[in-house]
Amino acid sequence: MNPDDPRAQRTRARLKAAVLELALQQELATITMSALAKRAEVNRATVYLHYPDVDSLVTDAMEDAVAAVARAAALCPLDAPRDQAPGPLVELFEHVAVNAGMYRRMLGSHGSARFGARMRERLTAELAQRFADGRRPSGWDDVPVDMHAAYLAGALVGVIAHWVADGGSAEEAALAFWRLFRTGCQAAGG
Repeated sequence: MNPDDPRAQRTRARLKAAVLELALQQELATITMSALAKRAEVNRATVYLHYPDVDSLVTDAMEDAVAAVARAAALCPLDAPRDQAPGPLVELFEHVAVNAGMYRRMLGSHGSARFGARMRERLTAELAQRFADGRRPSGWDDVPVDMHAAYLAGALVGVIAHWVADGGSAEEAALAFWRLFRTGCQAAGG
């Protein structure tokens, strides 16, 4: 199968839409390849031709969302005041709020481990690149860049998972994360 073939792209798009629709209605673990095929109006063999399992499909379907979260996190200015969350961080939490049901499913106890790992990987890569470009808080020179980025990515994913499970406004969540982040930087001397 050629992934650049327009027919394959259309089929993948239908499969992604189908898995996201089903994921809003039921736990990921209960979604079957047969149900996906029926929702996407393809045969089951076609589903397997494109994706080996539901987790792979749902992770691929959420890739644009993961990229948006990673880009927003990497845009946050590190010198914003403690009591005012940076605009890109607020936008990140607003994006998650609009899609809270999906993030709750994806990051919850019955969610997708692959999705959570992919989100941490993308966040880590974006932050590591930012830090390598010289945009890193001061006081962290004794910590490897990739480890620092992984630490922040894990913290952000953890806060997002907690927040979508418990609720609250995007602005409150962004400010709480920002305060935690800033406190961590100050503890390191930043």
